[in-house]
Parts: sequence; C-alpha cells; structure tokens
Amino acid sequence: MAARRLDQIAPLFDGAGLTWTFGKAVGNTRQGWAILAAMMVLFLAGVTLAYWAEAAGNPIFHSLGVMGGNMEGKEVRFGIAASSLFAVITTAASCGAVNAMHDSFTALGGLIPLFNMQLGEVVIGGVGAGIYGFLLFAILAVFVAGLMVGRTPEYVGKKIEAREVKLAVLAIAVLPLMILGLSAIASVTPAGLAGPLNKGPHGFSEILYAFTSAVANNGSAFAGLSANTPFYNGLLGVAMWIGRFFVIIPMLAIAGGLAAKRYTPETAGSFPTTGPLWTGLLVGIILIVGGLTFLPSLALGPVADHIAMVRGQLF
Repeated sequence: MAARRLDQIAPLFDGAGLTWTFGKAVGNTRQGWAILAAMMVLFLAGVTLAYWAEAAGNPIFHSLGVMGGNMEGKEVRFGIAASSLFAVITTAASCGAVNAMHDSFTALGGLIPLFNMQLGEVVIGGVGAGIYGFLLFAILAVFVAGLMVGRTPEYVGKKIEAREVKLAVLAIAVLPLMILGLSAIASVTPAGLAGPLNKGPHGFSEILYAFTSAVANNGSAFAGLSANTPFYNGLLGVAMWIGRFFVIIPMLAIAGGLAAKRYTPETAGSFPTTGPLWTGLLVGIILIVGGLTFLPSLALGPVADHIAMVRGQLF
C-alpha cells in the first residue's frame, strides 16, 4: 500500500527538486523555495478542485437514485481521491501516465488536467522542462514588478530588459498559437470532426485536449478521440515538434543574454523575489496569462459541458 501511494506522487520529485537546484545555481536557495511555493499553491488548488468535481459526481445519476462520486473510468483500488491526485500530477509534472480515463472525468474534473498543460506544465514540470517554462513567467512577473517600483527590473542579479521580455512573450505565445490554432482547424474540417466520439462541448474538449497534450509533450489523452488518422497524426506531430523546440529556442536566447550580463547586487529599491509577495505575484501572472488566453476555449469545452450536465444533458 505504501509503495502504491509513493508511485502516485513520484513524478513530482524531479520537477520539484529542480527548484532547489535552481536556487543553488544562482547562489540563493530562497529563490528556489519561492518558485516551489508558487508551484505548490497552483498544484494544491488543482488537486482540490479536481477531487471536489469528481467526488460531487453526476447530478443526472443522482436524480436516478445512483448516489456517490464519479467512478466511471476509474479503478476501484485507486478510487476517486488517488485518481484525481494522479490526474493533476501527471499533467503538472509532464508525465503522461494515467491511472484513470481522463475522458470519463466530470467536465470540471477534466478541466484541471487540461489547464495544467495549457499553462506549459509549469506547475511542477518534467526534468528541466517545467523549471525553464516557469522562469519565463518569472521574467514577466519581475518585469511587471519593475514597472510598479519604477526602475529597471532585476532577477537573480541580472537586469531584465526589453530583449528578454520580448523573447519570453514569444516563447509563451507558442502554446496558445499552436493549441488554439490547430484545435480550430480540427473543429471546422470534416477530417477533424470525424475524430471525436462525442458531440457537443465534450467532443470539442477531446479535440482541445489532444492538441494541448501534444504541444505540451505530455502523452495523456481524452481517449474518446480517434486520433490514429493521417489528419491527426500529421497535425499532432507538428504540434509536438513546434511545442517543444520553439519554446526552447527563445529560452536559450534568454539564458545566453543573461549569462553575458554583469551581476547587479540588490539595493533598497529592488523588488524582492524571495518572499510571499513575490510568490503571490508569480501565481497571479501565471493565472492571468493562462486564464485570459485559454478561457474562451475552456468556456466552449469543459465549462459548457458542465453547464449542460447541470441542466440534465450529457454528451
């Protein structure tokens, strides 16, 4: 039993451990702890919402006298709690393994894994991939903080200037451009519409999840999509290629530019990047950028699916 529980959280270790490694690399472990704190806030919020949605179950079944949470697509030995936990872990930690069918989750329960990947899997991230994705948001956050204190933003002793911000925005923009662009193509073409086994908003969620998982290089899926076709094989392959390398290239350019800059010691006017205020700003920037970018697609998919379920309609 203890080994099985350890397997559920093992994918977190590499990504979470790299935050400490980052702190050691920049000579200030508090920087790593601040990043880990922001990750944990997002992670715990995701686990809580996913478990609540699954434990609440389906009101349509409740009206028929079938009470309890949503056990569709889940193994009895894991149950709702462990299934919800691992669904969040596998999409936060760039893992891709599953112990339950995400397509069988409730609409809001499936929204959380989807949103984790749309953020770039920065909540924990895989080996390396999560930490550099998170640092892109950190650059944006410190830029916003610099505007608030009225001076050139600095992060880990290096000045963040226009070049770094532009490259960070370029890297972050890769995900929505590919996810939303390719999902839109699949949603209006006959070859794309032939893939979902479900209609309505849930069918759209299956398409959206497929391209989100491919761009994020995750590997999990809403299995209701028949993706083994030339159309989906081709587009998903393009999504995987661009989603991985076109984010790495701007990040490498940022790293090279920062490495060449002279170290600037903190002063009284510097915005602190190690305390609770910084952690809250990081969480806010991630949610605002991710939320505003993907909210319309989530509204058309999981949110509309949930509203339909509440009104007595299933897809």
